Amino acid sequence: MPDRTSPLPEESELPLPDVGHPPQHGFRGPPDARDARGVPAALTVAISRETGARGTVIAQRAGAKLGWQVYSQDLLEYICQEGTFRQDVLAELPPAAGDWVEEQVQRLLQQGASNDPTILSLARMVLALGAQGEVVLLGRGAGCILPPRSTLNVRLVAPLPDRIAYISQWMRLTEEEAAEHVHKSDERRTGFITSHFGRQAADVHQYDLVLNTSLLGEERSAELIVQAARTKATALR
Repeated sequence: MPDRTSPLPEESELPLPDVGHPPQHGFRGPPDARDARGVPAALTVAISRETGARGTVIAQRAGAKLGWQVYSQDLLEYICQEGTFRQDVLAELPPAAGDWVEEQVQRLLQQGASNDPTILSLARMVLALGAQGEVVLLGRGAGCILPPRSTLNVRLVAPLPDRIAYISQWMRLTEEEAAEHVHKSDERRTGFITSHFGRQAADVHQYDLVLNTSLLGEERSAELIVQAARTKATALR
């Protein structure tokens, strides 16, 4: 059974960090992670998760260990909806990074990604954060948007009964209500990836790292993500 000593808050209840300038400390990827223009500046961690697999807490712990800023699904959506803030972030990119973002958007479209304006706006924001590097992105298809070479693509999973029990505890739902919530949330997430990026979230071959968080727990899962991030950055040299 999962360790429930540190309950998971709802993402909408988490405090929004200062998203204007990601921290300039912590573990940095090697220069070879970049193209000839120095983009991306460093490695990015993209985390996909099953509902109830403790993605928010694990992402926050991994980000704290790396010294990197964490962007939850809710925060990414908030940034994309705030037109002025989004434009400011994109405008502050160096010319080389801005060119790289647009090249990556065209790559996504050529690979069959959705040309829905909302998705393209999301893609540009995720790519802008990825161009800077040293961030942990949770959800919203970040692993599908960012290029594999400069991204650690992580999938968090857990047995269904444990996920239902976990959701039941922190949302104070009956087991039946929690099971329905898990089912519908998983459907929404997998449907989002399939319809907009043509991927199957359960396809393990697209990930660098797949972790059973029920077996490993929050702390060990975060530690493994950090180790894998450092290993992938070193391998890029």
